[in-house]
Order: sequence, then C-alpha cells, then structure tokens
Amino acid sequence: MQYDDTIISFEAAAKLRDLVIREQEAGKAHTHPIDMQLFHIRMASTAGRREAANLLLRKMYGWRGYDVDAETEHAPNRITLYAETAGVTVGTMSLCLDDPEIGLPADENFRDKLDELRTAGRLLCEPSRLAIDKDVTKRVFASLIHISYIYAHNIHHYSDYVIEVNPRHVMFYKRMLGFRDFGGERQCTRVGAPAVLLRLELEYMGEQIRTFAGQMEQAPGERSFYPYFFPLEDEPGITTRLKQGRD
Repeated sequence: MQYDDTIISFEAAAKLRDLVIREQEAGKAHTHPIDMQLFHIRMASTAGRREAANLLLRKMYGWRGYDVDAETEHAPNRITLYAETAGVTVGTMSLCLDDPEIGLPADENFRDKLDELRTAGRLLCEPSRLAIDKDVTKRVFASLIHISYIYAHNIHHYSDYVIEVNPRHVMFYKRMLGFRDFGGERQCTRVGAPAVLLRLELEYMGEQIRTFAGQMEQAPGERSFYPYFFPLEDEPGITTRLKQGRD
C-alpha cells in the first residue's frame, strides 16, 4: 500500500537493545537473525492522525505522571511528525516555527530569554511534544529530529532550536544532540513539572550531520545520535516531500 504523505521509510532493528553491543560481546560472531521492522515517517496532516500522535504522547507522558493538554486545535505555525510501523504509531514530535502573533510554547515560561535571541536577530523554532514508544529503535528518534531540521533550517532558514526539558533529561539532549544551557530552570506550567531551557544552533547541527550522518556502525567512537541521521544523499528527496506536504 502506498502512502502519498510518507516522507521517508526505512528498515531498522525492532528493539533499541538490538542496536547496543556490549563491549564483552563486540568480538563475538552473532549468528541469530535480528528482527527488522519497516518504519514510515509521515506528517500528521489530518485531525485523525494528529489524534493518534496525541494518544501516544498522553500515554508516554502519563507514565511519568505528567498532564498533557489534548490540543484539539492545530496551531498554524506547527507541524506534527509521526513514526508508524505495522499500522501502529510509535513516535511523534511537533515543531513550532516562531511567529510574531503566536510565538512559541516556551514563551509561557521563558519569554524574556527567547526575546533576547529575537532581539539579536535569531530565528527560533521549538521541537515539542516529543514521545517515543519504549523499546523502539533509536533511529526513530534520530529520523524525527533530522526531518524537523530539514524543515526548519534547509527549507525555512530558521537558525536555532529552543527546547524545554525536564532537568533529568538535560544531559541526554546535551550529549546526544549538542544542546546547551540557556535559560536555567523554571516551573513548566503546561505539564506541572520543572523545565530547563536549552538552545541548539542549527548551523552546529548541520555540521554534525555532514560529519556523521548515515554512518551508524562506521562511527564506533561517536556517542551522539548523529550517526543515526539519514545519509546526506537522502536530504533532497526528504526536502521535496516536505515541500509537497506543507510549505
């Protein structure tokens, strides 16, 4: 079955643990087959598909005790991406592009810090409402982030990601993507939990993509997510399909 709104599809190991080889196992020959799954990354362009993404979001955040708004109205400055395999939504994220009238979700708690960047001429966008089902390959996370980068930087020429994360997830985003501290810790009114504002210059992300994307096992010393991004030769096709889905 063909999906007109598919941005890209890829095969990957079914479980996150299948991609992690412990040091003591590195020299052993593995003869058992690894279960592979076919993943599709799409834009949630209908109310039904956005609701499927919201269901996953509420499930994943609910396990952690967070309350997440259903967001029945779709903001015009936001796109929602989702990952699906075998008819099941297993990952989702939204990307909000800064707008003079609407602003960004992080304005609710960090407006003063975001205004510093705006005054300096930076164009901001905010990855938000990120949820990945447990045991799903890390390539799903990397794919959603890479596609959001192509949409924000390559197509619309935005310069910075800003993101609110729980304090216990700060080191993950710093180590895996290169985010840096920017706004300190404040209470996030949307989920009723502490949040730290982080910033990532998209030019830096582009440098990491050009250096590591598509390498996976060929970059054993690199611990970030960038080797799990798509190879550079996939970017033109992704760009074309994103433009067809929504400019």
